[in-house]
Amino acid sequence: MGKNRTTSSGLHPHCEKCHNQNCKVPVDIPTSCIFISCHLKCGAAFHLCKVEEHGLLCPKEIVPCLNSGYGCPMTMTRQRLAQHLEVCPASVITCTLEWNRWPVNETDTTFYRNALQDPNCTSQLDLAMALRDQKLLFSSIQMKTLFPELIEKMEEPEVPLDGAVGGVDPERCKSQNLNPEEMLEISLNGEEVQELTQEERLALAKSKDVACLENYGMWERMFAKEKEGCKQTVKNLEDTSCQTKDKEDPKVTPQNSNDAEIARTGLAPWQDGVLDRLRKEVNVAEYNMYLVHNGCMLINFGQLAACTPKEKDFVYGNLEPIEVQTIRSFNVPISFRAKRSHLKDPSQMVKKTDQNVDTSDLGIAIEELPKANEVETTLLCCLERELKGHQISETVGTDGLYVDFGTQTYDFHSAPFKSDASLADVVADQPQNLHVQIQTECVTRRHNKSCSAFTYLCCHAFRRDEYPWHFRNVHGDIQSCLTGWFLQRCPLAYLGCTFSQKQFRPSKYRATISYDTDLSTFILQPKVAASLYKGVKTVSSERKRARNLDSLSRLPFEILQHIVSFLDSMSLGRLSQVSQLMREVCSTVVQQKGMVSLKWEKKTYSHGGFTWRARKKAWEFSSLFSPVDKWVFEDMPPMAEHLKVCPFYQKEIRSEPVALPSMTDVQERRGKFQTLHV
Repeated sequence: MGKNRTTSSGLHPHCEKCHNQNCKVPVDIPTSCIFISCHLKCGAAFHLCKVEEHGLLCPKEIVPCLNSGYGCPMTMTRQRLAQHLEVCPASVITCTLEWNRWPVNETDTTFYRNALQDPNCTSQLDLAMALRDQKLLFSSIQMKTLFPELIEKMEEPEVPLDGAVGGVDPERCKSQNLNPEEMLEISLNGEEVQELTQEERLALAKSKDVACLENYGMWERMFAKEKEGCKQTVKNLEDTSCQTKDKEDPKVTPQNSNDAEIARTGLAPWQDGVLDRLRKEVNVAEYNMYLVHNGCMLINFGQLAACTPKEKDFVYGNLEPIEVQTIRSFNVPISFRAKRSHLKDPSQMVKKTDQNVDTSDLGIAIEELPKANEVETTLLCCLERELKGHQISETVGTDGLYVDFGTQTYDFHSAPFKSDASLADVVADQPQNLHVQIQTECVTRRHNKSCSAFTYLCCHAFRRDEYPWHFRNVHGDIQSCLTGWFLQRCPLAYLGCTFSQKQFRPSKYRATISYDTDLSTFILQPKVAASLYKGVKTVSSERKRARNLDSLSRLPFEILQHIVSFLDSMSLGRLSQVSQLMREVCSTVVQQKGMVSLKWEKKTYSHGGFTWRARKKAWEFSSLFSPVDKWVFEDMPPMAEHLKVCPFYQKEIRSEPVALPSMTDVQERRGKFQTLHV
């Protein structure tokens, strides 16, 4: 009986090279096998030994989603993988649109002050969005980075003086088997000795062993190099001593003469005069390459100086040494002479003196100086830190030694600040005010961003099939058209009028656009007819028994499933937070309308290292409302009707007659102007 011969791929010799769908080769166990068709009816025919290989390519094979590692639980045939990616719940896209806001000018505060006093200020889209952006901005600004000199100084704990050795109790040393030095160090550091468990001891010993092994390997390699250098130095000293003895001994052998000749003609780094011989024998490029590769050895053997000698160093005139402790303590040397480019006509030069100027020169006590506003000053300092902006205390170098610098100090009512305080914490107890403009400018990262504006990101996550509608409706239709088109304000808003009206609504149903501060995005609120509220009773939110459920919750579970199938993602997310029952109902459609993402957590080990790992897979609904394909004008009165009653519209009635230009004397006007008419 023949032996079954197979290739390295596990296939028969004939089957490996056979690609004929109508193969008629007879079955021969050592070289070929039976010819079959795919059991899933995909239309492929192949040899029996290629079943596993075909399973990797069969379009009708049941396989998991490509995003199964990211949380998608779907399984499907391979031919539907590409189609499924468009609606895959794990295929999540984060919106990266950004926009800029300018700070409010000091002359435009009338409108913003009146707008915040309006009880319906949150219903104004641009104002609500600006307040959200300002809240994020204030939370991101840390006072410690801008005003480190105004941070509270932490009081150091006092070291107890009780005890025999620097505040250390001798009885405690004996009970814990510690020497006085160890106990003193623990007392100074404010640490207490705690008894470790056996597992903690093993983990600590293991981490220390790993750290010690790593340090040992690093130091071992370093000491090995030093050891080789010492050996070569000893050898060089021995050769030098031998040459000294040979000079004292007048008897010279042929072997000694050959060694001396090699030392005078060789190119090794330890041979005398090697650099002089290289300058004569090789070009500059090869000479520099030799210094690069053998620089350390040349320094060790004394062929090359480790640093430039003092007598060969470049001296800038007779510059005296100056100890520079800080950048503010540097003084211009007396021996310095300015460059010719800074010298003007000596006869016209004004005599100048160097003098430090401070607020004490004003003759006003420090307590009487006006306090700075925390928000305005902080925002100004943030914009000052931009790379292309002009700094208040800008340092300008005019020469090699001349530097013009200025310092600016601030004094606030709320100073000093806590070490972890942000601007939002500082103004938490102050009345709300708006310090950024309600108008936005969309500038991408591909353009040079203005240095006096703050940048914000959308950062909302959506499924791949939801993202186009989010970008079109939220950013394209609403946000970019807020100023003057989607939201129409009174023409006298610059005087302080806060009247506004929304001009558009969806074409298929009646709904109004509002801004949700919890979701930080725009949402659609349908307008329900008043007739539908007849007979509806308000139910208390405290439901302790099933019979107290509202009329919607009393419906069968299947009916509720059918109802939620018509809701958008934003409505499903809100409905899932109403009750446990509604949460269970919404979970039935979470795979079709929700999205899944990995929640990461930071794990810190005992030796100080850390890693990030996926803690769990979280399912959630996005903030997308029902897609709007077309917008229509809302049925509302024009802005002219508001101007009739606008309190900022002041009419100026003229009762005295005013002469028109054509009523003046023509002859007088001709005398005033020169013409070519004769």
